[in-house]
Amino acid sequence: MAVSGLEYDQEVQVNMMLGLEQFENEIITKLDHEVEGGRGDEQYKVLFEKILLEHCRKHKYLAKTGENFVMLVVRLMERLLDYRTIMHDENKENRMSCTVNVLNFYKEIEREEMYIRYLYKLCDLHKECDNYTEAAYTLLLNAKLLKWSDQPCAAHLNQRDGYQAQTQGQLKEQLYQEIIHYFDKGKMWEEAISIGKELAEQYENELFDYEQLSELLQKQAQFYENIVKVIRAKPDYFAVGYYGQGFPSFIRNKMFIYRGKEYERREDFEARLFTIFPNAEKMKTTSPPSDDIKNSSGQYIQCFTVQTIRELPPKFKNKTVSEQILSFYTVNEVQRFQYSRPIRKGEKDPDNEFANMWIERTTYVTAYKLPGILRWFEVKSVSTIEISPLENAIETMQLTNEKITNMVQQHMNDPSLPINPLSMLLNGIVDPAVMGGFTNYEKAFFTEKYMQEHTEDLEKIEKLKDLIAWQIPFLNEGVRIHGEKVTEALRPFHERLETCFKELKEKVERQYGVKSCPINPDERRGSRPRSMVRSFTMPSTPRPLSVASVSSMSSDSTPSRPGSDGFILEPLLPKKMHSRSQDKLDKDETDKEKRERRKEKRNSKHQEMFDKEFKTTDISGQSTEAVILSETISPLRPQRPKSQVLNMSADKRLTAPPISTPVTPKPKLSFSLQPGLNVDLNGSDNPEQTGLPPPLPLKSNSSDYGTLTDSQEPAISITPVQSRLPPPLPSKTPPPPPPPKATRKQTSVDSGIGQ
Repeated sequence: MAVSGLEYDQEVQVNMMLGLEQFENEIITKLDHEVEGGRGDEQYKVLFEKILLEHCRKHKYLAKTGENFVMLVVRLMERLLDYRTIMHDENKENRMSCTVNVLNFYKEIEREEMYIRYLYKLCDLHKECDNYTEAAYTLLLNAKLLKWSDQPCAAHLNQRDGYQAQTQGQLKEQLYQEIIHYFDKGKMWEEAISIGKELAEQYENELFDYEQLSELLQKQAQFYENIVKVIRAKPDYFAVGYYGQGFPSFIRNKMFIYRGKEYERREDFEARLFTIFPNAEKMKTTSPPSDDIKNSSGQYIQCFTVQTIRELPPKFKNKTVSEQILSFYTVNEVQRFQYSRPIRKGEKDPDNEFANMWIERTTYVTAYKLPGILRWFEVKSVSTIEISPLENAIETMQLTNEKITNMVQQHMNDPSLPINPLSMLLNGIVDPAVMGGFTNYEKAFFTEKYMQEHTEDLEKIEKLKDLIAWQIPFLNEGVRIHGEKVTEALRPFHERLETCFKELKEKVERQYGVKSCPINPDERRGSRPRSMVRSFTMPSTPRPLSVASVSSMSSDSTPSRPGSDGFILEPLLPKKMHSRSQDKLDKDETDKEKRERRKEKRNSKHQEMFDKEFKTTDISGQSTEAVILSETISPLRPQRPKSQVLNMSADKRLTAPPISTPVTPKPKLSFSLQPGLNVDLNGSDNPEQTGLPPPLPLKSNSSDYGTLTDSQEPAISITPVQSRLPPPLPSKTPPPPPPPKATRKQTSVDSGIGQ
């Protein structure tokens, strides 16, 4: 009987759990819509918690599980009420914070449908604020829930009207395309490349969609080019603390690290903060606040700039990489930040303030890396250390050497950079009257007294001396580049710079040894030349010209390339190809490059019209030989006068009139570009034949010679004849004259054909 009672209790408990789980799912789904619709408030939340907890604790089977359920619903209700309160707030950053609080809660309790719903709400807020990088990271959270498979796409996964996908793989592909687009707009090309590689793998090995693969790879090529050639702004990061009971619960007594906008100063950022909280009071210290401030009813804001701690990917470790590539990781994919403030220990030395100047360094670690789905994240851990004056000197010298080498590399890669930043950097180091140089370090740490009192620092002292010695070859490169780029107005400044550097070099090499760069300046550029000029997809041969010339025929009077019967006026240049990536590149060109490309395009159109016109020309008695027009013009050919430039317009076209000519034994065909210039189509010129060109034949219709006025002579004369005998070998002697014609004698000097 006891066993039956136990089994009964277990069965009842299982049924209770199943019923409670269904009830929990239903109330969570309904609660979101009800609170967002205006129902419920803080008083309702308190009553809900009190009544349900009282009943659950009295229940035999729901004492523990019922209490967990009540606390879960209460936590959700708190977030939903906060979200509803600021849903219509003008400040979108507060709306973003509440949205993230809600979606994180749904992720925690594994409510995927509600989680995705708030992801899209957050994405829309970012797009309204032009936060394209954050919008991309938000959509990426949704994409990670999907698989590259043909598994049917559930209804809650396909909540957006713009997506039309039957499978999870199709939806993930669409999301990835949109994510790449947003990363591109946010200049996060490294992230776009990473996502693109995963998508390219699907196109190449799973979907076999080579057309999409081609477009994607072209985008990736453009992204790589942007990384090394486009200068990106480096935003500052700010630590912000909200202290006091007057702030909303989701930021109250918490510290956050904010990512500033491009070129935003701390003063401008603070102005934005106090616009949101006009009654808040600014704290004038960076020290942690007291409990009195945290528990007060007011609002206190603490704000100061922090420095990022760069963490490079493993692939870059111990390798020579351009600073243009590494600089991305200085302000992106960062999670650790530090703030340093000087503190003095002991009495102040009037002669040398570095001797007892310590550094208190505080490190902040955020919950997630920045940038992310928000432009700010909460600080999760804080740690503080003290740095001795000698360690501070070593760090300062290391940073200075890095600045010099980075700037030297930038000027070597791009000679067009302005010289002013380099001038200020070099002057601040080599001129002791400006910054004092490292003389202060020598007075503070290189004395016999300091070494005897701090024997544990001897190794660090040698390291500092080594860093000072290594600075000389770096400075030498900087001064050399400065001398090459200096203007006459700055020549006296450069001469003083050289004098100071010479004295500094002699002193350092005498005291700390001679160092030389491990690689020479030319090798530092890399084994391959790095073009700093934006490259474009261009034809493999020179650009089309508006002036056409006739290529010589082969020795056996056959065309150099096959063609159909009649005159084949075929340009040797391929037609210029365009692609989507090319069109995108065109937007970034300078005005001069745009004008050149428009001129090239216009000339190419003229050439195509020229080709099309003569391909359709119907000439009676035409030969079976092919005439090939080359767009390569001889460098010795004089410029055509403007009066004889062909004007090929749509409604005025030049057509060859039908000409009836007798058959001659030695056919020759020439193409004249200007009077007095005879180009023989058989490959030889006839300098002995001179004279005026023949008059124009009678017009057969009104469209013939439509581009010429009555006062103009034709710029081109083409007279085809049929060939009955094999062509002669090329020779330097002119061919014999043709037999005279009984009715009419006329010699065409330009064409070389007797009639």
